[in-house]
Amino acid sequence: MKKYLIVGLGNIGNEYMHTRHNIGFDVVDAFVLKHGGFFMQDRLAYKAEVKWKGHLFICIKPTTFMNLSGKAFKYWLDKTEVPLTQTLTIVDDLALPIDVLRLRPAGSPAGHNGLKDIELTIGTNEYPKLRFGIGNNYPKGMQAQFVLSKWLPTEQKIVEQKIQKCIEIIEQFASIGIEKTMNVANSYKFIP
Repeated sequence: MKKYLIVGLGNIGNEYMHTRHNIGFDVVDAFVLKHGGFFMQDRLAYKAEVKWKGHLFICIKPTTFMNLSGKAFKYWLDKTEVPLTQTLTIVDDLALPIDVLRLRPAGSPAGHNGLKDIELTIGTNEYPKLRFGIGNNYPKGMQAQFVLSKWLPTEQKIVEQKIQKCIEIIEQFASIGIEKTMNVANSYKFIP
């Protein structure tokens, strides 16, 4: 059975639930729920395992807080012995508009502190990432408040559509590989 490590980035704590910055948590929650799994607290992360069509997905939500995501990522990468190419990190992205998803086999952190810490900890940015566009509709100097804010009611529908599409992308990532999945995933345009 081929193993995959699915990493949703976010912050633990009720005050961060369902904020823009926690979309990685929300996506892996939805993926695990769809496949009948459940999360349990484990070392440095909440962890769930689900099986689907001959694939084993080890899903984690780090409990180290966003800026120390690398610690949990490296621990579970080493423990599960999943090749880096069979990991998928789901993360919010300010540089992408809200109607876009971007799947890439590698790439810079682009200013994201969680991704910066992973790169620093594992020594490379050559690992697959699914970036969830959150837009950048905030006044100058208010970036931190924006990413830690909840979605607007007018954004809720598009966020739900994108979460459902992310579930499919995770499945396709395992079943047809990243290249073919990218061709489809990166062309989606969501309509609010």
